[in-house]
Amino acid sequence: MPRQSAMVLGTVCVIALQATAAAGSFVEDSKLKIINKNFFFHRDFRNGSSSATGTNAFKPASERNGYAQEWAQGFLLDYQSGYTPGLLGLGVDASAGLGLKLDGGGGTAGLRLVPIDSDGKPGDVYSRIGGALKLRASKSTLKYGEQMPMTPVLAVNTVRLFPSAATGLQLNVNEFEDFAFEAGHYTKQTGVDSSNSGDKLTTDYALRRGDTAITYDSASFVGGRYQNGSLSFALYAGQLEDAWHQYYANTKYTFTIDPGRRLGFDFNIYRTLDYGRSLAGPINNTSWSLSTAYTTGAHTFSLTHQQINGDEPLDWIAFGTMGGTITIGNAVQYATFTEANERSWQLRYDYDFAAQGIPGLSFMARYVRGDNMDNSHSNNPYYTARHIYDTDKDNKHWERNFDIRYVIQSGPAKDMSFRLRQSTHRATSGYRYLDIDEIRIITEFPINVF
Repeated sequence: MPRQSAMVLGTVCVIALQATAAAGSFVEDSKLKIINKNFFFHRDFRNGSSSATGTNAFKPASERNGYAQEWAQGFLLDYQSGYTPGLLGLGVDASAGLGLKLDGGGGTAGLRLVPIDSDGKPGDVYSRIGGALKLRASKSTLKYGEQMPMTPVLAVNTVRLFPSAATGLQLNVNEFEDFAFEAGHYTKQTGVDSSNSGDKLTTDYALRRGDTAITYDSASFVGGRYQNGSLSFALYAGQLEDAWHQYYANTKYTFTIDPGRRLGFDFNIYRTLDYGRSLAGPINNTSWSLSTAYTTGAHTFSLTHQQINGDEPLDWIAFGTMGGTITIGNAVQYATFTEANERSWQLRYDYDFAAQGIPGLSFMARYVRGDNMDNSHSNNPYYTARHIYDTDKDNKHWERNFDIRYVIQSGPAKDMSFRLRQSTHRATSGYRYLDIDEIRIITEFPINVF
């Protein structure tokens, strides 16, 4: 292991050991976890498409690889202290990660498990470290430093070797039984494949001026959730400085038919409007999804409709090379079905093998189909620079996903998980995304040190 990486991992251990020298609940409530994660990712570009990332970016299209493939091993240390005694408790959180490339060259790089240098070649090893100070009063906390916000208007990405992260201030108020409130202000970010925690925020569509990505100085949000039994509501307002105001609402309801059957509803809606200097151009977008799920025994059948209303796509905050997470029904493994004026449907099936005496084993299959993409009337020069849809074509696409996961339930390897994810995406020639077949194999083993 390189000396620098060893020092990074050792730093968190030192913090944890120093914390144990203190007294009170600061030590007693401390937690240290080591997460071992192995990630194999293969994406095959179909129907004449090829990879444009890694060293392929420097080659003519005819010489580029027709697939991308990466395999990496990650070690993530996560330390969370308790709080010092008293009316105001002080604590600290810290994390460190080490990523190792197991396979993948410049011609197959670009899946964002490991960073790529300016020549398009993947690094053999990379590391990261972060920390935050926290203050607790009663059941509420105020935290400053590197964090992983997970809100509908600002949320990190968790589907690569390491999660992305953001640096800033966040308040969480949990004084009420049914209601939780949170607010945050973030100014820096760390990408999923980056060691740098000082980069500025971007957007999922990575709007560009020339060859330079547009970056933003800060992102803020305020919102809360209310839940009473089977009914819940959420309201959030977010701001990307001098780019947009984004508003979100959600309601969920579960109706229990009998002990073995239930019916669930999940409605999400976003409203995004440009403001200030409108650095991302003019935006006027309303996007929503409605999901209905019927569960009987171990089976769950779901149907989702999603609609994008606006000549600009639904966009959201990104962390370097990848977007964050968006809370809308048809944002699935490869495509998000969020193009301008797009409408889409999803059919999904889930099965819990606990009913067959295999607790921890689950299966999911879904099919999503989208059409009606049209941004030909948009006045936004940055979105249309990426792609303009030809309205004379029948623009449509579909994606199919399979996901099987097993979590060991007991014994020395308790909580170790194995996951296989497969995706197929096909589209007409006028759609923005490529045709692909991909497989992801993920093994994760969390170890609770204390």
